[in-house]
Amino acid sequence: MTVLSFELPDGSIREVEVKHLLNAGYAGREQDEVQAHIAELAELGVPGPATTPALYPVSPYLAQQVSEVRVQHARTSGEAEWALVITNDGVLLTVACDHTDRELEVHGVAWSKNASPDVLGRKAWRLDDVRDHLDRITLKGWVGEGDTPDTLIQDSSLEALLTPDYWLGVLEERGLNQPGTVLISGTVAMTGGVNQFARSWKVEMSDPVTGLSVDVQYVVEQMPEAIG
Repeated sequence: MTVLSFELPDGSIREVEVKHLLNAGYAGREQDEVQAHIAELAELGVPGPATTPALYPVSPYLAQQVSEVRVQHARTSGEAEWALVITNDGVLLTVACDHTDRELEVHGVAWSKNASPDVLGRKAWRLDDVRDHLDRITLKGWVGEGDTPDTLIQDSSLEALLTPDYWLGVLEERGLNQPGTVLISGTVAMTGGVNQFARSWKVEMSDPVTGLSVDVQYVVEQMPEAIG
């Protein structure tokens, strides 16, 4: 099993053995906008979900805290998201980047979610400490053609997405509200005209009330061509 380690604002460390990893999809609060997005994706050949919001089980080992993601081709990209991490000592909130295979996505979203890792930050907050002002927390993503992400591609806030408490209710219904469960939130809109198939990605979640931020950053490396 994958073990993740998170530093809290007080300097203490929480380690979590990942038993269940789930990726939310089509998880915007404005579901009319979600349906419009589904129609846009359908024109690109991406199959729509049977219901929204969607929830995709992902292999637990794909929850990673790495600085490099290896991929099989050039059409993969990240997604700025938050993540819930359930521990023996309460629920943590951190930042995540769901790296997705866009070529595989047209054959099945669930398949594409299992093709690359969910990269999580190394710092986290206790959900109870930020619950009363979640909508004010910003969520931003940057990409870069080199090793340093320098172009803003996603710029939103947690107000755009279904809340952590909504998803905790879903987990409760499914019997998954237990230590070792990690849920990734679904993403926010990308800026048009920015190359999402970039070499580097950074996602940052910032809290204007506490002045704290958590981030994750990595480079994308394409593997050699297969033989055979």
